[in-house]
Amino acid sequence: TFKATPPRVYVERTLALIKPDAVHKAEEIEDVMLRSGFSIVQKRRVLLSPEQCSDFYNNQFGKTTFSSLTSFMSSGPTLAYTLAREKAIDHWRFIMGPSSISKARETQPQSLRAKYGTSDVQNAVHGSESFTDAQREIRFIFPNTVMEPFPSRANTEEYLSTRLSPALIKGLTELCRHKPADPCTWLADWLIKNNPNQLQISDGASEEDAG
Repeated sequence: TFKATPPRVYVERTLALIKPDAVHKAEEIEDVMLRSGFSIVQKRRVLLSPEQCSDFYNNQFGKTTFSSLTSFMSSGPTLAYTLAREKAIDHWRFIMGPSSISKARETQPQSLRAKYGTSDVQNAVHGSESFTDAQREIRFIFPNTVMEPFPSRANTEEYLSTRLSPALIKGLTELCRHKPADPCTWLADWLIKNNPNQLQISDGASEEDAG
């Protein structure tokens, strides 16, 4: 019988900010992040200058709230996170709720902005709007970040079953055979020498080339 191949699900990254008005609620908001299936890949506390805020929010230049937004975001420390999970961008935006506080309280009363925001500018949290924005914003806050894609769950499971598990089983078998005095160090050395990802290079000529 025909068996459909399940679609691949890729892990995304998004930038999350806890704004100055909600930093005192950081522990509660982090708990929401973790309970929602996010991994916190990076975290830092930043104090942005008005110029940095203007650069960060350059896509909102010209809006009536631009000046008050940059002034507010530079008024105190901000907590920045790189979050990762499947469909991270959309999921974090859903958890934040609408940027309008009145709309958030009306339509998503359990959202972060409904619970912690006080105005449309001081609305507690920020999240990237798109994949392109996420890449730009993560690099802005974490300039040394290497934006390589995370492996999907299926790819990770395949690697563990085809590469890592066989190497570990073989190493543990050899460990039992040799019975070294320091088994942890012995196994670590064995795994380094028998790394399945390591290119194997011959030290000398083959028998066919000799003579």
